[in-house]
Amino acid sequence: MSEQPEAIAVPEMGRVGELEADVCVVGAGPAGLALALMLLRSGVKVALLERSTGLRRDFHGEILQPGGQRILGDLGVLDAARERGACTLKGFQVLQDQRLVLDIDYRRLQSPYDCLLALPQRHLLQELLAACRGLPGFTLLEGYRLNALLRDGDAVTGAVAQRGTGHTATVRARVVVGADGRFSRTRMLAGIDAGRTEAFDQDVVWFALPAPGLAPGYVQVHRTERGALLVHDTHPGRLRIGWTLPHRSWNRVAALGIDAIRRELTDALPQFAELFREHPPALSDLQLLDVFAAQAQEWVRDGLMLVGDSAHTHGPIGAQGINLALQDAAAAHPVLLDAVRAGDASRDRLLPYEQRRRPAAASVHRMQRIQAKAVLGHGGPVVTRLRSRAAAVVTRSRIGERITRKVAYGIDPVDVRTDLFEVTPAAPEAPAPARRA
Repeated sequence: MSEQPEAIAVPEMGRVGELEADVCVVGAGPAGLALALMLLRSGVKVALLERSTGLRRDFHGEILQPGGQRILGDLGVLDAARERGACTLKGFQVLQDQRLVLDIDYRRLQSPYDCLLALPQRHLLQELLAACRGLPGFTLLEGYRLNALLRDGDAVTGAVAQRGTGHTATVRARVVVGADGRFSRTRMLAGIDAGRTEAFDQDVVWFALPAPGLAPGYVQVHRTERGALLVHDTHPGRLRIGWTLPHRSWNRVAALGIDAIRRELTDALPQFAELFREHPPALSDLQLLDVFAAQAQEWVRDGLMLVGDSAHTHGPIGAQGINLALQDAAAAHPVLLDAVRAGDASRDRLLPYEQRRRPAAASVHRMQRIQAKAVLGHGGPVVTRLRSRAAAVVTRSRIGERITRKVAYGIDPVDVRTDLFEVTPAAPEAPAPARRA
């Protein structure tokens, strides 16, 4: 039953002892690759370190908000990524005991970004990587784990990474950008506290099942007396289900065994009882997401910048993670370009990025705490009735439109600075290969 991640074709890289780049990006996720592409289009030399080989990496969120879709559209990769396989979702719904109580319809938004998009990350990364490889100045170091940050006094001046074979590569760069996720090694080696807080009462256990013909066409939250489950379509012809559990209770639940878990899921989602019988999930199919919030103490230092989950981590509710990461990349791009051109990667030069994006991340943290309590929390029948009445007001009034736009784009919609692009991508049928490293 366990779904294996699809390998992404990346040509075998050679060996390099030392190289120079303008910017060294650590992590080939959506933020790292999107930022690399923007910088390359602006004539900046980029070295990209990625720990996985063939970009076989764990994929968590795949829901793209309109704000993230617009950035990928401006980069020219969205349509091709969608053609690889994606699901268009009309919006968010909350159901209480199978009764619709909240309907956030994204079709209210302006076309073409008037939907949510369930886009497998491997499809997105394939297109971003292909676009990067079609540009000069790109070096991909695949299978290299960051070991150390190079320093000149307090300033970061590069990175040292090691491959599984034991080979070490040294990258000297004006700026190192940590885009390596919620457990960022870049942030750890810099000695920056993650700022983790246990802001949520739930963790989420994710799994996917083949479900042709059962697609709801929405991201749905199904509330019952037993708790809440998240359900949405995913490619190809599957349902992705997120089972919310009390924080740090998974080990106790897992000890009950898979039969007890299947019964619990069937009781919570009786409309999918036949699906659970035909395709019963195995314990190995269930992937725990430790849900927490984090806001790093510092996002920039001399020669160092953190983007995406490396700088701020969020829960899954509202599908904000990839959206924020892509917006971070778009906001970081002109700041980094200015630093490279000026030959000045000081904290003061990089600080405008943090000053712009930190409030946006904090706003999402506040919004998610409210959403988690309102949508996922418990409270008895009285609280349930009050929630239903409040949801009805949101659904039927202009308040709902304002909330939809805020969730879709955030408080700081970021545009890609395409006016700073200088380099034209190579034709898709004959991309220039990445420099062999």
